Amino acid sequence: MKSIRVYISGTVQGVMFRKYLEEQGNAIGVRGFVRNMDDGRVEVVMEGVDEKVRQMLDVCKAGTKHAIVRSIEVNEIKNQGFEGFKISKL
Repeated sequence: MKSIRVYISGTVQGVMFRKYLEEQGNAIGVRGFVRNMDDGRVEVVMEGVDEKVRQMLDVCKAGTKHAIVRSIEVNEIKNQGFEGFKISKL
């Protein structure tokens, strides 16, 4: 089981990126949340088997047509025991 916190910078707010990540997280099968930060970044906290976490991290790095990812910061964290993957409020 792997747990990480990811901070994504770029054009990532106001472009439906959180909704996209919520859908992808549930489809891939990771657990955790995604939320907008006050500083313009998006935070993703996820956990799951290593391969699924790597797959979701690739989704985060890729962005979308409108969500342009400029940089990403990844930190390993303790397992939180989430259920599902959802959008959270700060």
